[in-house]
Amino acid sequence: MAAPTNTLPILQTRGVSKRFGSVTALEGVDFELYPNEIMALVGDNGAGKSTLIKILSGAYQPDEGEVLMDGKHVDFHNPMDARRHGIETVYQDLALASALDIASNLFLGREERRPGIWGSLFRNLDAPRMRAEAAEYMASLKIGLRSMRQAVETLSGGQRQGVAVARAVSWGKRVVIMDEPTAALGVKESGMVLELIRAVKARGVPVVLISHNLPHVFEVADRIQVMRLGKRSGIAKPGEQTMDDVVRLMTGASRAELAAASHA
Repeated sequence: MAAPTNTLPILQTRGVSKRFGSVTALEGVDFELYPNEIMALVGDNGAGKSTLIKILSGAYQPDEGEVLMDGKHVDFHNPMDARRHGIETVYQDLALASALDIASNLFLGREERRPGIWGSLFRNLDAPRMRAEAAEYMASLKIGLRSMRQAVETLSGGQRQGVAVARAVSWGKRVVIMDEPTAALGVKESGMVLELIRAVKARGVPVVLISHNLPHVFEVADRIQVMRLGKRSGIAKPGEQTMDDVVRLMTGASRAELAAASHA
């Protein structure tokens, strides 16, 4: 599928390769995320999805190729470099502090201090301000929670995902990467997370969505990059290609082989 015209990718890789000893995880992979889009990344286990997002998020550095933002080469030596460029990643384990409340989790590592001497000298936290800003973020993403004082351990799986995404959106001003956000969630909570992904896009933040759930991918994604054996197998667009087309790109099977398998 042709890429959007007259638009510069906000985040891009060109010819990225990554090896771990004798194992080639990625080989010459291109990737483009455009403004105001949800780009899904799919593929079987070992296809290279996780390695690619770790390069985009600064956890890994490519052996070959380059990463670009707004068409300019960037070097991410660690995740903090990516964060400084406005890229935030929500990993499958969410990395939340269960015993802390919602507001504390949103500001974890970036706590606001009280103005004046109480903040600068005594380093007192501005808890009311953090709770107010946390409530604002949650409301903007349509995440309904009773109180920002709730401990995260009391929340459902979908609500925890909401907290993790809200934290990413509040700090990730350019790109949010979501790794399997609906994994292990029920139907209702998965639906809530999909609405959350749409809400992130509506705020003008493009999303990279990694998922094994093709129905969810087809429900929210604008484009789908398919990975196979460490390479980009193809690009699909919901409405123009079917799930069978994507499965064919993932597995290398022909249409006839897929048809035969479905009738076996």
